[in-house]
Amino acid sequence: MQKNNFEYSKKVKEHFLHPKNMGEIKNPDGIGKVGNPVCGDIMWLFIKVNKRTKKISKIGFKTMGCVAAIATSSMITELAKGKSLEQARKITRADVAKSLGGLPPMKMHCSNLAADALHEAIKDYEKKSKN
Repeated sequence: MQKNNFEYSKKVKEHFLHPKNMGEIKNPDGIGKVGNPVCGDIMWLFIKVNKRTKKISKIGFKTMGCVAAIATSSMITELAKGKSLEQARKITRADVAKSLGGLPPMKMHCSNLAADALHEAIKDYEKKSKN
């Protein structure tokens, strides 16, 4: 039997076991949905935006995936909550992984999903707010 060649950080385990902001938001202003067909992870990110300040006032997620996918979903919500859309747009894949104390190389794609889901939710909000 082959042993896993990686160990998750304490922060990853914490966000996996006790995810923050988990759940769908009713009537979101923006929705980002991303997935990785190779590993099967699927992430939905929901945002509410304060129309006056353009800050993310509420954020939630639904994720079907591995430990890293759930932990990165939780972390991206913590990083983006309360930020302006411009600040949130600047959150990178590397920011997510770094905030979790790193991810094993074979799980880095999960941080990509989380950042991409946030960026898609912002794009969705901006598209809807132009109509």
